[in-house]
Amino acid sequence: MVDDGYSILQIMEISGACQSAVSRWKRQYINELKGKTPNNKVALTPEHQRIQELEKQLKRAQRDNDILKKAAAFFILENSNLS
Repeated sequence: MVDDGYSILQIMEISGACQSAVSRWKRQYINELKGKTPNNKVALTPEHQRIQELEKQLKRAQRDNDILKKAAAFFILENSNLS
């Protein structure tokens, strides 16, 4: 709707949302178009939704790596104690 030039009032009428919500959506959308991925919010544009999904995958992979490192260190320590 931003791209089509709708005013905040028109968007409020179409969506039934209040002015603060429409203003927040519009500000977030414009920021995403400028390349800013929102923190602690669901992205509005497909590109930033993909960025958020990849960030989640990266955090999971890093967590898994940390767990594997700790497990490997534990088993190395246990095996050295058996000798």
